[in-house]
Amino acid sequence: MRRITQLFYLFLSTQLRSVQAQASTPQPDTLSLQPQDPSAFFLSEIQGQPPQTRTFNFDITEVNGAPDGVKRTMLVVNKMFPGPTIEVNQADRLVVNVHNGLTNKTSIHWHGLFQNGTAFFDGVSGISECGIPPGETLTYNFTFGEFSGTTWWHALSTEYTDGITGALIVHATAPNPPSTPKYDAELVLQLSDWYHLLSASYLPQFLSAEGIMGLPGAEPVPDTGLINGIGQYHGKGSFFTVGFQHLYRLRLIHTGSFPSLRFSIDSHVLTVIEVDGTIVQPMQIAGVQLGVAQRISVLLTTNQKPNVYWMRSELDTAMYNYVNPGQVTDIRGVIRYSNFKSNVTVPVNTTDPGPGNPKVPDFSEAAARPAIAVNPPASTKQYDLSFIFNPGPTGGVLAFINNISWVPLTNTFTMTEVQAAPITFAPEGLQTLNQNTLVLTEMNLQTIDLRVNNLDNGPHPFHLHGNKFWIVGEGAGTYTNQKLNSNNPLSRDTIIIPASSWVVLRFIGDNAGIWAFHCHIAWHMASGLLMQIVIQPSKIAAAAIPGAITQQCAS
Repeated sequence: MRRITQLFYLFLSTQLRSVQAQASTPQPDTLSLQPQDPSAFFLSEIQGQPPQTRTFNFDITEVNGAPDGVKRTMLVVNKMFPGPTIEVNQADRLVVNVHNGLTNKTSIHWHGLFQNGTAFFDGVSGISECGIPPGETLTYNFTFGEFSGTTWWHALSTEYTDGITGALIVHATAPNPPSTPKYDAELVLQLSDWYHLLSASYLPQFLSAEGIMGLPGAEPVPDTGLINGIGQYHGKGSFFTVGFQHLYRLRLIHTGSFPSLRFSIDSHVLTVIEVDGTIVQPMQIAGVQLGVAQRISVLLTTNQKPNVYWMRSELDTAMYNYVNPGQVTDIRGVIRYSNFKSNVTVPVNTTDPGPGNPKVPDFSEAAARPAIAVNPPASTKQYDLSFIFNPGPTGGVLAFINNISWVPLTNTFTMTEVQAAPITFAPEGLQTLNQNTLVLTEMNLQTIDLRVNNLDNGPHPFHLHGNKFWIVGEGAGTYTNQKLNSNNPLSRDTIIIPASSWVVLRFIGDNAGIWAFHCHIAWHMASGLLMQIVIQPSKIAAAAIPGAITQQCAS
């Protein structure tokens, strides 16, 4: 948010680290969490199987774990971290029975999925449900429609910061475009930042008038990062063995909570083929920056001298507002060629810059083009949105979109409110409800431009539920009717809006439902950086919300 690198706070930061170290003292390890075998993240060969129903059982519990060697309390699914990888085909039906073993309500969001006809399974407490009560189970049951590609599932609020995440891979029914070569294997890489305390330990101080380190609005700075749930400690790390002269698809997912990160593999050129479920024209790159919740598929050709090579996930410390002593920001795994026999360990602190690929650029979102060209229709409605951070009623810094800071509903959710009064819930256009809910309502089919101005001096990864959008314009400053691009622009569901910049996002409002549009930095969503888009309320009124969802609100 606010870039304040003041060494004056180094002493205070050291004191906080001392408190964290005390809080991280191992407790009785009754439910120890063990790292998953690296082979668990290589995908199976289910693509092409007949359509079927694939069923998963999730049990959310609190456990003790130490992904980076520091023991802490975690919230996980099935005593696994990351949680189970869900792998399906596009024509399948997915059924997930989610049991809440926590002491508070929770829900699971299926990131990037459109939920056509099943908006009540979007998994957003206060919008599409009230949250699964402690000790109870909710069955999420849906199909995938037009979506295929790389995505993930996660809890909302800051709970996913504590471990409730997992990959979700949807294989396309139709063959990939000819521009995508056939690869030998697929590997999922879940990249994240990581904290040594539960998110609930940071949240009150973050939202307080005093702030963390005496800096109101300063986000908690993570302690380290992880690759597939493993950090660097005592020679440990994520190791992957690959064959010589093979072609691999690496599905990269930023499952973290705060900083963006840059992924690369030493001495190897990567080729981007997918962005948030959109197959793109191949682009050779040295590395790629990912904001929270963004996904990229890259091809890796193992054509270098048989050896071991660093896989790097570098956290963007330019987003930090204070110094966190002892933090690890250059997270590494190892790619080991199968015909290289020497052993290698991962050091805890690594400072060498790496060889890089100076003749190849990093990924450019502006240069990316879908492999199947689509020119979006002209917009029929345009809405101006601006967001910023300011002191709230109690003095703590909150996030505001058009001067409204979101507070989720309790004991009810927006979808039932719309069903009760589809015509009068919110007049068409932008409206403020209950002083803390910004709602954009469209009664009929429209092509909508969201003209979004970031008035803050930090970047923000914004995500739209239920839809993808075309990026038809972006630039520095504020939007003042600059020329837009409708010539095969990139389509995705999560975009980094740079500091003091604007974007114009276009989507077709044909998916009836109530869709969140929010910053995916967990701390920012908790401080109110979210609005709701209500599409075709008359169709929402006709939706048959399962009784198991409406009954949540009574608990």
